[in-house]
This record gives sequence, C-alpha cells and structure tokens, in this order.
Amino acid sequence: MIFLLCFFVTVSFAMEPKEILVVTNSRMAGSVEIGQYYMKKRGIPENHLLKLGLSLKEKMSREEFDENLKKPVNAAIHRLLPGTRIACVVLIYGVPLKVAPTPPDWDALETIKTLKNELKERRNKKRKHDKNDETGLTEKELRNQIKRLSNGSEKASVDSELSLVLAGHYRLSGWIRNPYFIGFQGLHLPINKDKVLLVCRLDGPDKNTVYRMIDDTLAVEKTGLRGSAYFDARWKFPKKKDLRGYALYDASLHRAAKIVRKRMNVVLDDTPHLFPVNGCPDVALYCGWYSLAKYVDSFKWNRGSIGYHLASSECSTLRNPKSSVWCVNILKKGGVATIGPVSEPYIQGFPLPEIFFKYLSEGYMSLGEAYLVSLPFLSWRMVLVGDPLYQPFSPIPGFGGKTDHSSNSGH
Repeated sequence: MIFLLCFFVTVSFAMEPKEILVVTNSRMAGSVEIGQYYMKKRGIPENHLLKLGLSLKEKMSREEFDENLKKPVNAAIHRLLPGTRIACVVLIYGVPLKVAPTPPDWDALETIKTLKNELKERRNKKRKHDKNDETGLTEKELRNQIKRLSNGSEKASVDSELSLVLAGHYRLSGWIRNPYFIGFQGLHLPINKDKVLLVCRLDGPDKNTVYRMIDDTLAVEKTGLRGSAYFDARWKFPKKKDLRGYALYDASLHRAAKIVRKRMNVVLDDTPHLFPVNGCPDVALYCGWYSLAKYVDSFKWNRGSIGYHLASSECSTLRNPKSSVWCVNILKKGGVATIGPVSEPYIQGFPLPEIFFKYLSEGYMSLGEAYLVSLPFLSWRMVLVGDPLYQPFSPIPGFGGKTDHSSNSGH
C-alpha cells in the first residue's frame, strides 16, 4: 500500500561524482570504454571503475547475479570505505537488465509439471466454463499455483535488486518499500536509508546512442532544458479525494502538469486518446499512458529530453533496436533519460509522476535523486536509464523542495 502524506516535505541530497561507482561488462564490446568516457566527463575517480565479466544476454540467472555482480559490487564499495561513501551505482551498456527467479527444487518442478498437464487437459477438452475438477482448483488458481511454485514473484530488474546490495539478507518474493519514497516518510520500514543505493544505467540499443546520451546531457546542463512538457492522462481530474491504483496515477499526471507549468509550457491531454502521430513537437518532458509495448511516434524529442510511459513492458529490452517498447524508442529518437519496467510492475511500481516531475523541475535535485524519492518499491522491476547527476534545470528561487500530497492508494 502507498500512503501519500498530507504535509509538506523538504528533501535535499546533492550527490557528488565521487559518490558514484561505475560498473561495466568487459565481455561487451564498448562497455568499458563508455564507462571510462562517462567517468572522465563527470570527474568520477578512476578507481571507481569496476570491470566485470558478465553474461551477454539481457537476463542473468539469480546465481550469476549473486556471485558475479552483487558480491563484486559489495566488495568494491567496502574497498572504497571508510574514506569514500558510495551512494550510487551506474551500470554501463552491456550489463544485464533482468534477474531470473530462483529455480524451483525437484519437488516443486514435479508439482508444476502436474499442474501444467492439468491445464493442458482442460484446454484440450475445450471446456466452456471455469469449473472445479478433482484438484479442487479453478484454472486461475492453477495458474497462480504454477507462478508461486516457479518463484515468479522473484522476477526483478538488475538495477532494483542491486539497490539493496548493502542490505544483507531480505526476502526475494515481491517488492520491498523504498525508505526514500516521499510517501513512506515517517513509517517504520524493514530497510533503512543507509542500506539503499541509487542504481541506474547508461544503456541503449547501441554504443552510439549511449555516447550521444552522455554528450547531450552535459550540453543541456549548460544551457538548460528547453521545450514543452506533455502529459497524457485518460480522464478528467477527479473530484474524489481517496484515490487508488489507476485513478491515483491518472490524477498524478494532472498534478504533475500543474507543477511543471511553473517551469515551461505544458500540454495536458485528459481524453482516452493518445497523442497523435507527430502531434508533440518541441518535447522536453513527457509522461503518459496506455499503449502497451507499442511506442507511438508522436514526439519530436529535444536535446536533453526526458520521458516515460506508464505500461507494463516498456523496458523489457534495451538492446533490440527493432522493439516497439517505449524505452528503446525514446532513446533511439533522441531522449537522454527514461524509466520503465522489465516486466509487470503493477501501476503502484512506477515512480509517481507528480513527485518525480516536481523535484526534477524545481532544479534542486538531479535526475537520479528525483527518481529515488518518487519510486515506491525496491527489489522489484523498475529501471532508470540516464545519467543520475543530470540537472536539466537551475533551481527556482523560493521553492525550497516542498511537496503536498493529499491522497492515498493501495492494492
């Protein structure tokens, strides 16, 4: 459940380059070179580069994650202590994107096999109704049993799982509340802030895209991000205050639009229709929904632009240039940063738009910091692609980092 607090919150981070650890995949051509390029441009100390030999696939096993990524990252962080605090890990092009669940044991595999055979038999009989049989389970219950025994709720992004590299042992099933999330401040949570790292990646469909993202980010920091912000809601702003799920996030798009109007021109669509093809020129910021794994070519992305789409599969790949998912296409078309899930995160798993765009547009937080305070859950499925130090706006005098949230949601 997400609780959004009914008071003003002031947050300040000011993350520095010396607090970043850069992780590359030495088996991926160009990964180490991109990492070194980024570090030089940002002034990150040379000994903060970690070269690992990892899978060339986008998905890695839980065992490989633990042994070949998590352990070396943990060791590197402790090697730099006590003189250097690491607050952020940046994964570079070629580091795997997803962590597979823990494989089921033999007993579970046998049960899964039996349940799958039962489902197959039912389909072959072409039953018209979802009736109980001798197992006492409906088809939906059978599928849920298979998912549970297969450890399906352990699916995660590498980035989100690695954010808890300092946390020691924790449950892998499902999500864990993020102690940095604005909506959880004041609650007693199982993991403290000092055990959480910001993890993001500089990644994309090819090396040139990643180099371009780095260069554009640095260039726009000097000039400021220019253009319009586009928010694509589906409904009018609700009169009801106690909002949950989709209604909460749709209302959050409305609130984000209102907040960002203090910074730039805003276009808000509150109809069920998506923005039309070529209908969004001069894009600086974007957030909207819902076109599942089907990018709509509505946008002319300005240099330094940032956008994300609220749908379930939008970061299921970053390597396939032919994919129609949103993250790949936002980066291909010119964006420098995006957010998306590697698999079904449920709507509550997304950064809340009003929080993310508030702190980003006020100019006191970097991209990575705004993401961290707007992200409800860790050990889950979300990914931030972009330079965590990116500050596309200069601070707005008098804002002071205040935010007001007056609704709540749960599931």
